[in-house]
Amino acid sequence: MSSNTAPPSSLDPLKGPVFRMLWLAWLAANVTMWMNDVAAAWLMTSLTDSPVMVALVQAASTLPVFVLGLPSGALADIVDRRRYFAVTQLWVASVAVVLCACSIADLLTAPLLLALTFANGIGMAMRWPVFAAIVPEVVPRHELPAALALNGVAMNMSRVIGPVVAGALLAGAGSAFVFALNAVLSIGAFVLILRWKSQRKVSALPGERFVGAMRVGLQHVMQSPRMRNVLIRIFLFFLQSTSLTALLPLVARGIHGGGAGTFTLLLAAMGSGAVAAALYLPRLRQAIGRDQFVRWGTGVHALASVAVVFSPSLWLAVPAMAVAGMAWIATANSLTLAAQMALPNWVRARGMSIYQMALMGGSASGAALWGQVASLSSVPASIVAAAVVGPLVLLLTRGLSVDGGEDEDHSPARPGSAAPAPLVEPQPDEGPVMVTVEYLIDPSRAADFIEIMEQTRRARLRQGALSWGLFRDPAVPGRYLEYFLDETWVEHLRRLERFTASDVGLRERRLAFHLGGEPPRVQRFIGESIV
Repeated sequence: MSSNTAPPSSLDPLKGPVFRMLWLAWLAANVTMWMNDVAAAWLMTSLTDSPVMVALVQAASTLPVFVLGLPSGALADIVDRRRYFAVTQLWVASVAVVLCACSIADLLTAPLLLALTFANGIGMAMRWPVFAAIVPEVVPRHELPAALALNGVAMNMSRVIGPVVAGALLAGAGSAFVFALNAVLSIGAFVLILRWKSQRKVSALPGERFVGAMRVGLQHVMQSPRMRNVLIRIFLFFLQSTSLTALLPLVARGIHGGGAGTFTLLLAAMGSGAVAAALYLPRLRQAIGRDQFVRWGTGVHALASVAVVFSPSLWLAVPAMAVAGMAWIATANSLTLAAQMALPNWVRARGMSIYQMALMGGSASGAALWGQVASLSSVPASIVAAAVVGPLVLLLTRGLSVDGGEDEDHSPARPGSAAPAPLVEPQPDEGPVMVTVEYLIDPSRAADFIEIMEQTRRARLRQGALSWGLFRDPAVPGRYLEYFLDETWVEHLRRLERFTASDVGLRERRLAFHLGGEPPRVQRFIGESIV
């Protein structure tokens, strides 16, 4: 049967002016990140002979992601995302200006460089969750896979452009010029972001409290089976795949005539392969599911890693690195798309910040693990071990599917409360609030009802409820009482605002079990403090 629907183009999202501006800002932000990391690592070698201090440069750059990942995601969901994204670029620009000034004045010391590198890492930790949350707002749902692939293109282009530009400036002008260019690019990204006129969130409720927002974000992710699967998958994939990139400098030295140029060429080959593959991913997704991408991507990356480490010359190593880059982007992009599909807009930045923490955690753990294996045996043995572990872990976790999600409608739906309106409106901070719902069902359908209520439990907790329970009346067969607690009255009202179309569909399936002409009885109670 023929179809008049044109196949999706990988470049379609760039036709939208808003996404195009934000994509350019994202590309500039990632180029500055790589330039700063290269310049800081090189500069540290001139400030100290300590290998520990040199290694700490990378740690200082990535540590903020673990420390500030969830807090930054919570902020991005609470405040205006456009302004927050712009502030992150001003932060990075300010750090670059300080680095440039200290470098020119010859005031940099090893501890100061580490502190400023950590400060620059804060900017990276702040901007990733907010950008991940913005993308689904500015592109149609059917273009989201292509938009995420283009984000991968930007990241891999920056992986090539950043080190090359930084290396050229370090060789010809000095580190101060690298930091100065970083400041200019960051200001340019800031200007691009300000040109975007975002739609402000409309709510009569006061903003979420910071600590409560983090709790709800973490709780939402933990109560989403698909999101949990994605987190496990991304952690395990980076745990295995990081072996190649972490040990690549040593692999490059092992290739005949290998040096800094060989290392750069191998990195460029991997980035180029990732860019090339990303352009074709939207078309391939028409026929291949995300689970298949993860399986094949993990396997191909493992084989390509082994091919690189045993290549006798660059003629074989370079194409093998390109294949590794293709497999890497196919897997990482599939998991990122699965995470985006699993998250409603109100919690997207928090969810993606946790995703980023899992990714970076797998990467850091993998680098430490395979580095230790290499020190105890050899670099080839370590990479082969990682290549074996990847498919083995896939086999052991084959039940953790990341497919689906397209049928889940996360568009906002505010059904309101079925409980009687209060005669006197409670104060916002009064609480906790207990909600009870009384059901009367056919006892012969109890097993099916319990299954729906398990889904209900996860939905209530994802929306922010503190606790949930279901009780059966032993005196009246088929009579059940559901209860759940909200922290305060305002959090109870906020939970009602978090309803999505999928939540409403679940409610309809739940109500279909209820017998009688009247709907289930819903009551709300506010906790009293008794001394």
